[in-house]
Amino acid sequence: MKKYILLLMLSSFLFSCSDNGFNNKNPYLPNYTFSIDLNMNLPAYSSLQYPSNAIYYSGLGAKGIFVFNTGSGYTAFDAACPNQALSSCSTMTLKGINIVCACDSKEYSLFTGQAQGGAQYPLKQYRVEVNGNVLRVYN
Repeated sequence: MKKYILLLMLSSFLFSCSDNGFNNKNPYLPNYTFSIDLNMNLPAYSSLQYPSNAIYYSGLGAKGIFVFNTGSGYTAFDAACPNQALSSCSTMTLKGINIVCACDSKEYSLFTGQAQGGAQYPLKQYRVEVNGNVLRVYN
């Protein structure tokens, strides 16, 4: 009987694990492993201390990354169009609180990563950890 109770407890523990719904799969965008620390005390990143501000950081992910202050936390997304194969037009540009794909003119929210009007894939999201005035963005 003790074996069954132990087995029940162990199986409930294994099935309770979760990745918090974090899904980073997109057939158009390869997975790149990276980690970067952004010190918001530096002038290049100081705008991230205020809600609704974003910065672009090149050289990471497929086409660079956008990091955004939502007011209640931070989001980070790849700067590559999520519904286009990588090409010369697939680097997105900042437009207020959205980013725009030059290939198909779709706008994506930096709050949610979703396209206005819908699209097959949302923006490729990366994890963000806050440690004082330093943001760690990683995949």
